[in-house]
Amino acid sequence: MPKVQVFEPAMCCSTGVCGPSVDPELVRFAADCDWLTENGVIVERHNLSNDPLAFASNPAVQDLLRTLGPMCLPITLVDGKVLCTGLYPSRAQLAEKLGLRVGPARSVRSC
Repeated sequence: MPKVQVFEPAMCCSTGVCGPSVDPELVRFAADCDWLTENGVIVERHNLSNDPLAFASNPAVQDLLRTLGPMCLPITLVDGKVLCTGLYPSRAQLAEKLGLRVGPARSVRSC
């Protein structure tokens, strides 16, 4: 199974999608992570404040933090290889890297 690991800056919760002013980029990425999971991809999100051991135990992440500093966060790895740093990848970028097809967006209806 393919695996996506995301090493994120310190946030108040595991996804950052909480509190009075939610970053729309985090909402988008959370939905993309759900989509990946639905498509059989293992997704691991590591928040610096909640999971510092994951950062310390990954040589690629350690090297990026040492050379670029915290501005390189978030770091996204696909099957252990760096996909991007400093921003969250788009669904299209993730799909391309993982060989997945991006279908049409689902409509959400409310009463």
